[in-house]
Amino acid sequence: MKILLVYAHPEPDSFNGALRDITVKTLTELGHEVQVSDLYAMQFDPVSSRRNFETVKNPDFLKLQFEEMHATEHAGFAPDIATEIAKLKWADLMIWQFPLWWFSVPAILKGWVDRVFAMGSVYGYGHMYEDGMLRGKRALLSVTTGAGADAYKPDGSNGDINGVLRPIQRGMLEFVGFDVLKPQIYYSASKVGQEQRRAWVQEWVARLASIEQEEPVGAGRY
Repeated sequence: MKILLVYAHPEPDSFNGALRDITVKTLTELGHEVQVSDLYAMQFDPVSSRRNFETVKNPDFLKLQFEEMHATEHAGFAPDIATEIAKLKWADLMIWQFPLWWFSVPAILKGWVDRVFAMGSVYGYGHMYEDGMLRGKRALLSVTTGAGADAYKPDGSNGDINGVLRPIQRGMLEFVGFDVLKPQIYYSASKVGQEQRRAWVQEWVARLASIEQEEPVGAGRY
């Protein structure tokens, strides 16, 4: 498969960083093609503006969706955005590796979505959800949390983890056509010992070995 790993953590030596490295190593050894968007290392700018484009539809009023459609039609995206859109189109599977911050993705990853999930190129013209432009592709969240598993049960203090992740899995990934695989979740990752982390890595490596055969689980509707 062709696999895009989007990595969003500011510390290369974090557990997220270790997961990034083992993911690339394992998938490459299995014969898959892997590209990585390491957003902090790239110093990816998460702020949408006219810098997204080399073309201009309306110089007097910035409506991002209109400019995105115009850029799609005239090959007018800035090089950094065009490169990331090309990675999306290339990939059969996209994996996001990130820490859960404030019940969502880090701002740099949300900004990547804001800028790269461009209307006309990634969604639009009536193509959403089951008829999304990226249908046939799959996506998987690999997530670390600060709180433990009990906090993310339906009756836990933070609520059901499936509900927490639904805006990401349904509102971002399924919206543009991705089939969503079961998330890989590492609860309270900063507080566990090395033995637990090693066990998690082994489980992840084993999962990656059969990732081609996995069936989507779906994110569930609101």
